[in-house]
Amino acid sequence: MSEMSPASALRKIQQAQAGLKKSRQVLRLARESGSSDQAQRVLNHGWASLTQALKLLAEIPLAAASEAVMTKQLAAQRYATALLVRLRRVARNEPGGVGAADDDDDLDDDGGE
Repeated sequence: MSEMSPASALRKIQQAQAGLKKSRQVLRLARESGSSDQAQRVLNHGWASLTQALKLLAEIPLAAASEAVMTKQLAAQRYATALLVRLRRVARNEPGGVGAADDDDDLDDDGGE
């Protein structure tokens, strides 16, 4: 098996971020529909996306961890954490879950650095 390059690592991170963004969109759509009975579907989709993204991020070897890769990985992990917070709110039926506004959609892909 060949070593992963920093460019390949960046593509993996982009793939992980795309999955996380889709889950955030599912949360947003569920919120906009105003239906709280979609909570289980949102949880299932979000959890699957979160676990897949974390697996992709964990597969990146140290040899591919350039400055750019580390910065992107930090941003992706912050985004994953934000999704996990929302999923926990949905699971608890708390404000900020399916029925609440998404207040940090402006997370950028490079961590603002």
